[in-house]
Amino acid sequence: MDRAYYAATFEKFVREEENAILGELTRHHGHELNERQRNAWLSQIRHLKEVLPAFIPGHLFFEFSIPRMGRRADVVLLLRGSVCVLEYKVGAAAYYAADIDQVFDYALDLKNFHAGSHALSIVPILVATAAPWEAIDVQWGADDVAEPIRVNKDTLCGVLDVVAALARPPVVASEWADAPYQPTPTIVEAAKALYQQHSVEEISRSDAGAINLSQTSRAVNEAIQFAKQHQQKIICFITGVPGSGKTLAGLNLATSRSNMDQAEHAVFLSGNGPLVKVLREALARDVVAKEGIRKTDAVRKVETFIQNIHHFRDEALRFEQAPIERVAVFDESQRAWTREEQSSFMKRKRDVADFAMSEPEFLLSVMDRHDSWCAVICLVGSGQEINKGEGGIAEWLRAIRGRYKNDWRVYCPERQALAKEQSDVFIDGLLSEIAPKTNPALHLGVCIRSFRSEAVSEFVRVVLSGDCADASRIRQTLNRYPIMLTRSLETARSWLRSQARGTERYGLVASSNGLRLRPVGIVVKSEIDVAAWFLNEKEDVRSSYALEEAASEFEIQGLELDWVGVCWDANLHYAEGQWKLQKFVGTKWNQVKKDDRQQYLRNSYRVLLTRARQGMVIFVPEGSDEDPTRPREYYDGTFAFLRKCGLTEI
Repeated sequence: MDRAYYAATFEKFVREEENAILGELTRHHGHELNERQRNAWLSQIRHLKEVLPAFIPGHLFFEFSIPRMGRRADVVLLLRGSVCVLEYKVGAAAYYAADIDQVFDYALDLKNFHAGSHALSIVPILVATAAPWEAIDVQWGADDVAEPIRVNKDTLCGVLDVVAALARPPVVASEWADAPYQPTPTIVEAAKALYQQHSVEEISRSDAGAINLSQTSRAVNEAIQFAKQHQQKIICFITGVPGSGKTLAGLNLATSRSNMDQAEHAVFLSGNGPLVKVLREALARDVVAKEGIRKTDAVRKVETFIQNIHHFRDEALRFEQAPIERVAVFDESQRAWTREEQSSFMKRKRDVADFAMSEPEFLLSVMDRHDSWCAVICLVGSGQEINKGEGGIAEWLRAIRGRYKNDWRVYCPERQALAKEQSDVFIDGLLSEIAPKTNPALHLGVCIRSFRSEAVSEFVRVVLSGDCADASRIRQTLNRYPIMLTRSLETARSWLRSQARGTERYGLVASSNGLRLRPVGIVVKSEIDVAAWFLNEKEDVRSSYALEEAASEFEIQGLELDWVGVCWDANLHYAEGQWKLQKFVGTKWNQVKKDDRQQYLRNSYRVLLTRARQGMVIFVPEGSDEDPTRPREYYDGTFAFLRKCGLTEI
């Protein structure tokens, strides 16, 4: 993909015939050119031909690619060592908020993910050609990205005068344009890009500091090709820390296999209902916008790509033949149910009295119906089992050992990665019996969700282990990832609003058992509309932007926001030198005694604390000694411990 449809020095652009420039834009466009786009380009060309002669030398790029967003900036100018990003709204008589956010997003994307722009001043400019005059006031953020500037047809020169006067060090245009673009998309952005057949290389980081997702994909694809060639059944485990790109790897495999051979019917399966709802809705909206089809048709189209694992299971219960899918990617496989939990569910909800298999056993038995080859890909998150009966990777290994040890070929990360990420004491024994093929590329050990710092997941792990000294040490390395602390919910809300720029998404999260947050206005028992919460605009009170509803660990697992407010309740509070674990039942807190329940509670906070891409604020209520369910000591102990972990109070 060319970085821009047209690129030239200011001098060349001013001299060149407008029809030649238009022809170059049209040639790269690759789609039928409508009259509206043609006229918009002509207006931009003519306007810039009037403006740019006064600013030679410089370099201009038309339709500059922003791959993470799947869009192109109208114009980018390299002017005296600064980058000006122009978004034209030809004929617009007002400056609309959505347009301001759009150009701001482009500027922030370049600053964060384009290596050539990291050290440069970036100025986002909205050019609404027929809008009223506004005074020029360039305000800079801490990262040297200016607040969006609003100009009309006549006032663009004034802004460029200000930028030209900055006299930044010169930039070589060819080196800047060819610099690596290393984005970390949200899972929603990634799903949309992959569904539109972009490659994972276009939308993911490739720097040495992050595990290259293409290496993981290559390792799995080689295993699948082996299975096809030798007519063998395989299961492949991909493990990783929170935010390391497991779901992205799974989505990439499902799309790339489908593009490679539709007869495989590769499918992405998830038992995470909120994730499925959000991704399906996002894809359907994108298909409607790009293809102009009805929403119902778009929904049916994307349903074959992303399926709920429970629907897959129920279909297999009704019919005994092999499923159409030969490649099945199971997301969040660590949450698969044990035999006891699956049997109980089948008896209560499906009226199957004698069901005696765990969820992994049953899913493998379904894929085993194929008379030749098939491939099962399990995406396993470390420390993210958050509910009763979730068996982790050990449950899958038990299923293989029990019925398929001699029939299925097993691929997994190296033993050390599994030992580090899994606490099950039987893991080593199970691995010895199964003797899997190991490959280090199958473990994603670096968090890429928090692109401002890769050490966030380790910081969270240490905090939840109760080691404030080590947590404080790691906190000092997170200088680009703010983690703030407050006793005021309104302060937390204000901080989130002040940090977010453009369409950066922010929201509140809380533990599903944080029932005593109700007095301060956080009601976790009310179900949120997850698609609206994650996808809708700022004006919608159902969206995360409203900061009215908090998503629980079940609603946000597998997803992320740019900025997160974590609301901390007394179900996990620090006292007497350790974390105390409780569950609120009826009118009082009860101690959580069982080891697995304790782990689920810790993991729920692990999920909540690893959802933010750019930074978070933790809100710990004051409590009230007049309310026996909210004694101050519960909350004060937690707050004091987090302060010792190096967090800054606001």
